[in-house]
Amino acid sequence: MSRRSIQRTVARIAAAGVVLGALAACGGDSSDTAAPGTGGGDESGTAEDVTLTWWHNATSGPMPEVWAQVAADFEANNPGVTVVQTGYQNEELQRTLIPNALASGDSPDLFQVWPGGEIRDQVANDYLMQLDDMIPDTIASVGATVNPWQVDGATYGIPFTFGIEGFWYNTDLFAEAGIESPPTTLTELNEAVDKLKAIDATPIAVGAGDKWPAAHWWYQFALHSCSPDTLTTAAAEFDFTDPCWIEAGTELEEFIASEPFQEGFLGTPAQTGAGSSAGLIANGQAAMELMGHWNAGVIGGLTPDEQVPPFLGWFPFPAIEGSAGDPNAALGGGDGFGCAKDAPTECADLLAYIMSEEVQSQFAASGSGIPTVTAAQSSLEDPNLKAVADGLSQASFVQLWLDTEYGTTVGNAMNEGIVNLVAGNGTPEDIITRMQDAAATL
Repeated sequence: MSRRSIQRTVARIAAAGVVLGALAACGGDSSDTAAPGTGGGDESGTAEDVTLTWWHNATSGPMPEVWAQVAADFEANNPGVTVVQTGYQNEELQRTLIPNALASGDSPDLFQVWPGGEIRDQVANDYLMQLDDMIPDTIASVGATVNPWQVDGATYGIPFTFGIEGFWYNTDLFAEAGIESPPTTLTELNEAVDKLKAIDATPIAVGAGDKWPAAHWWYQFALHSCSPDTLTTAAAEFDFTDPCWIEAGTELEEFIASEPFQEGFLGTPAQTGAGSSAGLIANGQAAMELMGHWNAGVIGGLTPDEQVPPFLGWFPFPAIEGSAGDPNAALGGGDGFGCAKDAPTECADLLAYIMSEEVQSQFAASGSGIPTVTAAQSSLEDPNLKAVADGLSQASFVQLWLDTEYGTTVGNAMNEGIVNLVAGNGTPEDIITRMQDAAATL
């Protein structure tokens, strides 16, 4: 599947509201969800003396416990199979651990697989197991959300969650500052920042110490400065000549100059500890954080009672007036799992179990994200996740995370340029030059 096809597919996902179920009507029941003793992709139905290693990105909030229980239940239902599951910080997992493990030939059996450029590179290097013949019903159960995890029509990963990015905010601080409704334009966002400063509240927390949260700010300015056609062309051809790309950096520079972020934001982690950007939201020390759909669970895990705070709300990134960007465009993606090419067939069984309605319902009830299996979406309890799902259904265009879309080479160069800009050590033009130079090496 080409970059253009993936881009259009994700846009169609948003337009049809697939996370709400419209495109996942193939059914939530699956005959290959590794029910007790079935053995899924293993025709013999037996599993003896098999150890499966599983790497995921759950390190805080409720998800480490959820995945630990999934591993234990799978072991109980499949005698002879041992599941060794380990959580790592997302950045370390995506940028270092998995690439190094795959290149060394000593990878885990089941691991996070990101769509876009990364999965295309992994398939090109023959690292991943093709799943279509192994667990076809599981693939069908998530409908069109699986398409970004396919390459040339074949499936190499399955998303267990899919959603869009937006602002997680403190409704109490908004009320105290006299902000009557969430901002819908950049002008209104700037006004909200000023009102929050007036009550001595930190307007926005950002975990720039982990770099990617800072990069996402430029992503959003690019998304709302460039037209959908320009974004699609960039994904397909690495064409960044449209002036809107420079405009995005200029807009971000101007926004940063208004000092909307917390003191020391360049060294702040995103999701680990009370002093992280998520922790500042959890404990009422900042009013907003721009983050993905998983953030409610992270924030809940950092409160004193480890519950999602009652003041938490969500709204999409606002439109930029006068720009070519679609005001209803959204930036998003999902988390998925795939199996190593030479993993035991039980790896596909474990993946099918993770994608079962039972486990997807547990995931939804945990408040950690939006499940991709339609039948499990009724288990969503967090009103904010319901708001994210509704936001996705109303988005007219959904762009995959830009570093994911462009792949490791261009994505890393882009992120480095953005981080330099945010730190005051680069220019809007530097970002584009880095991206173009990186693309030229492909």
